[in-house]
Amino acid sequence: MKRVWMLLIGAGLGWWALEPPLPVQAQDLAGDAHRGKSVYEQHCQRCHGAGGWGDGPDALGLKIPPANFHRFITQMKSDEQLFTTIEFGLALSPMHGWRGRLTDRQMEDAIAYVRVLAQRGR
Repeated sequence: MKRVWMLLIGAGLGWWALEPPLPVQAQDLAGDAHRGKSVYEQHCQRCHGAGGWGDGPDALGLKIPPANFHRFITQMKSDEQLFTTIEFGLALSPMHGWRGRLTDRQMEDAIAYVRVLAQRGR
């Protein structure tokens, strides 16, 4: 029984020792948030909304709602994961791929702007 408690305590200490990841700062990204704002407004805002809450004017007509960039799960995605989503889209969702319509730079800039939006409140 003592051994079980030691394992539980050790596991608990290990879990509490993990620190949550720090929020990503726009200056840490390869993209430029100022350029990304115009890319976002032109190509993303109609679904994801002006503030990134997934409440754009086209969102109501979608069976699968657009990503809300303020959700913890979305904020924890790496830039590479977001880039892949933008590049190739998401299967079985209205999020189509932007490869061929946006350059790599534009996609990186949009991600930088999304990171800024995610840190803003309503």
